[in-house]
Amino acid sequence: MKKILKDILSVIPVENVMGPLEQEIQGITIDSRKAGPGQLFVALQGTRVDGHDFIPEVIASGCTAVVGMKILNPVPDNVAYVRVNDTSKMAGILASAFYDHPSHTIKLVGVTGTNGKTTVATLLYRLFTAAGFTCGLISTVENRVGSRVIPATHTTPDAISLNALLHEMVSEGCDYAFMEVSSHAVDQGRIAGQQFTGGIFTNLTHDHLDYHKTFSNYLNAKKAFFDALPPSAFALSNADDRNGRVMLQNSRAKAHYYGLKNLCEFHTRVVEMHLDGMLLNINGKEAWFRLTGEFNAYNLTAVYATTLLLGMDPSRSLELLSNLPPAEGRFETLKSPTGITGIVDYAHTPDALKNVIETINAIRAGNGRLITVVGAGGDRDKTKRPEMAAICARLSDVVILTSDNPRSEDPEQIIADMKVGVDITLTKKVVAIVNRREAIKAAVSMARPGDVVLVAGKGHEKYQEIHGVKYPFDDKIELALALEMINL
Repeated sequence: MKKILKDILSVIPVENVMGPLEQEIQGITIDSRKAGPGQLFVALQGTRVDGHDFIPEVIASGCTAVVGMKILNPVPDNVAYVRVNDTSKMAGILASAFYDHPSHTIKLVGVTGTNGKTTVATLLYRLFTAAGFTCGLISTVENRVGSRVIPATHTTPDAISLNALLHEMVSEGCDYAFMEVSSHAVDQGRIAGQQFTGGIFTNLTHDHLDYHKTFSNYLNAKKAFFDALPPSAFALSNADDRNGRVMLQNSRAKAHYYGLKNLCEFHTRVVEMHLDGMLLNINGKEAWFRLTGEFNAYNLTAVYATTLLLGMDPSRSLELLSNLPPAEGRFETLKSPTGITGIVDYAHTPDALKNVIETINAIRAGNGRLITVVGAGGDRDKTKRPEMAAICARLSDVVILTSDNPRSEDPEQIIADMKVGVDITLTKKVVAIVNRREAIKAAVSMARPGDVVLVAGKGHEKYQEIHGVKYPFDDKIELALALEMINL
């Protein structure tokens, strides 16, 4: 693509501008290593690295168009330097302009909340694809442009990558794009400049306090997404979440609510629940679904409601939705010939663990036990570690504390942090095995016919990050191998 710098800048307020504005721009970047001739470099001021520090290098590499917040002196005659008040927000708006405002063409639906984002976004993508539409997906697990898969590195890409991805979707004829919107993305301005057709709120529980510091900040980051929705959009919120109505109180979008307990526009009742699926009554219509658990009843209701808000026939929506499998790593079940059930789930917050374990306990039959394998990620919110262990110890028959993605931390220290939350009366049923592969093997070796082995925390991830290195690791494969080994 090629654009004139002056035309790109016309969409933002400029504090000060110096240099040639008629130059041709062939790309836009926030990465100084990618800046060069024909590139527009936007200097972001991060928590660890300040892009402004790299402006001299960027100019030396041949880049002649720079956007920043600080005064630059001197400015070479051949360089256009544009000063704005907030580059984190302007980056998205500039990228949207460079890529011809893709969100104005495609129907973009954002999903935010602590848990359920991936399931809701993925099910919407699969459902509308099955209905004959060409769709895009932006999620924690993967990004998709039609049927083409693009690996995901973040729940929500940076502002430049996001617009480039949406532009690809428009170019390839996508009708819809379903996108996870993280609180980090809202706070850092990654979604600035996007025009959403609708927004969905799943729930809000303890998470990401390492970044947001307080729950109030975390809530406000989520709420800012709905505050920014245009009057033409819909805003769909969980009526049963204590913050469900708070989310929409200042939104200009048309408000809609879904739930299982409170009276609302889209209401669901769980009729039957089993490990391999459940029967739901949604707005008076019964259907069998391949997902299970009350938390998934909320996810399915949110998806159903969204399809209707986007104009789909209710019967057609239920028909398509009832055939969809779970998102990868979300309550995926494996069954051994000896009658042991294995479950892999991404649950990595206290509330998500509680939901998954309570679902298993409500469904498992007879005297079957629950053996839970769980860890906590390193370099992330430490305050949830003891709470996660406490929930697992209270609700499981056996708990194996193990390594998750320790990143730069000592995995044994992470496990020690988790153990603090275990009640002294429950310590006998909690063991620690640092090696995750060995922990999964041990859990299966302990299991008897009728038992359930839950491996929680990593879900879809195909790696384990230890001291900055990502090693191949897949919970589902490891669990499947362990379940096979007991029959040898």
